Order: sequence, then C-alpha cells, then structure tokens
Amino acid sequence: MSAFTGSARDTASVPGGDLLAALLDGMDAALCALDADGTVTHWNREAERILGWPAAEAVGRRGFDGWAARNADAEGILARVMAAMRTPGRQVHELALLRKDGGRVLVRSQSAGVRGADGRPAGVYCAFSEVHAQIDLERSIALSEALFDEAPWGVVLIDADLRPAVVNGYAARAIGTGRTTPLGRPLGEVVAGGVDELEGALQHVLAEGAPPEPADLWVTLPPPPGAPGAGERRRCWRSGFVRLASPMTEEPVPLGVAWLFQDVTAERLAAREADRTRFRWSQLHRAGLAAAEYADPAEAVAVLLDFALAGFADHGLVDRVAGDRRLSRAVASPAGAPDGGGLGGGFPQRYGSEHPALQAWDRAASVRVSAGRDAAEWAGARHWPVDTAHALCTALRSRGRTVGVLTFLRTAARGGFDRQDAVYAETVASRVAAALDVPPLP
Repeated sequence: MSAFTGSARDTASVPGGDLLAALLDGMDAALCALDADGTVTHWNREAERILGWPAAEAVGRRGFDGWAARNADAEGILARVMAAMRTPGRQVHELALLRKDGGRVLVRSQSAGVRGADGRPAGVYCAFSEVHAQIDLERSIALSEALFDEAPWGVVLIDADLRPAVVNGYAARAIGTGRTTPLGRPLGEVVAGGVDELEGALQHVLAEGAPPEPADLWVTLPPPPGAPGAGERRRCWRSGFVRLASPMTEEPVPLGVAWLFQDVTAERLAAREADRTRFRWSQLHRAGLAAAEYADPAEAVAVLLDFALAGFADHGLVDRVAGDRRLSRAVASPAGAPDGGGLGGGFPQRYGSEHPALQAWDRAASVRVSAGRDAAEWAGARHWPVDTAHALCTALRSRGRTVGVLTFLRTAARGGFDRQDAVYAETVASRVAAALDVPPLP
C-alpha cells in the first residue's frame, strides 16, 4: 500500500513528497485518506481547520471512534465512508463529526475508493466540507443557473473587454437575437444607438464599482435579423450593474460586469405622454385666461398662439378666409420672425392649389406634411420659413363654417407631427377660431 505512506506532511520524506504535501495542504476542501483497514493515512490543513485535529494526532488512528465522532456514531460513519472502496463512483454523505474542542459539526463528504497496483481495493479518499459552505456554493450555482434560464429580467455578463460573455433568454428577446449571437461581439454591433452611454456606464463600474441605484438607458436596436425593412427600435432599459471580481486572488481582479435590466419603454413613454398632455392643457388654460383680457381679436389670437407654441412648434400662422379659395395672413407667431415671404396686411397668400393649408380648408380637418431631402426648397415653395421641415395645418371652424386655417411649423430639430399633436392643434384651433370670429358688439 505504497499509496498510503503517511500524513500530508510526512510525504515530504518520499520522492515527490514535497509536491504531494503542497497539493494536499493547498486544497480548499478538507481531505483525509484511510487504508483498507480504516486507518487514517492522510490529513490535510483544511481538515485540521474544520475539526481542530492536527495531522500528527489524526494520522494512524483507526476510524473516528473516540476522537472525530461520538462513540455511538463512529462505527456507522466509518462503514459509510469505507463502503466507497467497493462501490464504483463517488459516494456522497452528510456526517456528524466532532471537533477537538468537543463541538459538533455537520459535514458533507464525497468518498471514492482507491485501488492498488494489483487492482485490489487499497483504501478510500474522503473529501469533506462544512454543510453550510457547501450549501452556499450550491445556492450560488443554482442562482446563476436560474438567472440565465428564464429570469423575469435581462442578465448579460460583460467581460473586461466590454463584450457579452453570457446572455439569458430575456435579454436575447429584448435585443432581438439568439442567446449566442451577441457573444464576443463589440457592443456597437449589438446596440445601434446609445452604445457610448452603455460603454461609459460599464467602464465606470469596472473602475469605481456599481452605482447606488439603477438608471434608465435609452438605446436604439437594429432591425431584427431577416426583417431589414422593419426599422430601428428605440427602447428604454432600467439597468443595474454589479462588478464581478475573482475571489481566487489576493487583490480583486475585475472579471467583468453583470448587467441586469428590464424593458420599461412602455412605462416611460406613457409617463412622458402624460407629462406632455398635462403641460399642454395647462398652457391652454393659461392662454385662455390671458386672451380673454384683449378686446382686439388679432391680439387675442396672437396670445393664444404664443402659449400654444411652447414645447410644441417653432412657428404659428393664422390665415383668414379672403374669398374663393384665398387666404390672407392674420397673425404670425412669434412676432417679427421671418414668415418665408408670406404676405401680410390682408393681401391674399400665393398658395398653390395643392398647398396643405388649402387642403385643410377643403377637408375641414387637419393635414400633416414633412419635407423630403431638400427642405429649404420644399418650404420656400409653400411660402414658409426656409428652416421648416414639418407642418400641421388645421381648419378654423366657427359657427358652422371655415373662417381660416391654423398652421404650425417645426424645424428639423423636432420630430414630425403625430396624431396626438393633431388633436392638440385642433383644440387650439377651436379657441383661435372662436377668438377670431367674434361677432360685433351691439
């Protein structure tokens, strides 16, 4: 039984013993070995730490009776450990052992048989650790597996080079790819817009640690594979970060960042829409109160436009009906701004037959248009300021007839008008029409 020649420290007396002793004493798990008779032949430092028995007192004892286990338990524990000598594979048991100070400790052991050169059973190696340490490890592994299975939020492990290393199912669906597609790729290939902010956050976490609270990151995702015409997608991800460092080194070595996020786009857009609606109706309320103080209809309309433009558009124009399919400029806001060559002083505007203002008059509704590539030429042809990129025209209706057209203009710095913008413009138009079409006082 040359394989069982002494304690972890005694092996230094045989060839290669220094290496074997270092390996045994450097293990994270406690290790003991028993020969075929059940006599302890090896006992490493971790076993000494857990049970308090030094190798000099452990090696050479038969079984655990009278020192490492209670008398009533010792024979049963020895039988369970030695059973691995005749059973293939590893045997896992939970054993109640005794510390040298008399305290009891529950350990989880893995025992495996050892055979000699002749192939006959020669003994058993038994590795063990405290149950709570083993349970902590198993919980950590179970948590990792659960997070990367179907967690209700996205989890992406980013390595120190800022490339995805692991992506769970939620994150893959949010990005619009498979779980393996983003792995090892630069973030700029995964996220089309907002990558600078994302990389900046990851670099901060690697250097300084995680921020105290989650943050909203707005990103733009490329079209899903196989649907290049679908267009890019703007998403808001509520993100938290955890810096990962190796526990195996004396100084923390960053391994990367765990990025956890949830898609909160719908909630953020709803909140933004609610804030916008609240502001717009507050502006209308203030505009109505201010306009009521003016006797001149043109001045009242100018006040209404000034309030309506805030946060909504860059220019506002009011044209009054001046005959058959003719409109004349009544009010332009902001006052003194260039109106693109429109005629004031009651002269009819030189609008072509397909002008959006005339279309709104014909339909008694709203018309939304946007410029193409040559915005200046497009705006000039319609007698609007040259920086106009988007327009919304709506008819001014009062007492059952169209009395004019209200036009809102935006530059390219703003987005185009949407349906909610049209609803707001029509509400402003109803107030402008009422102020513009005031019947003469008796």
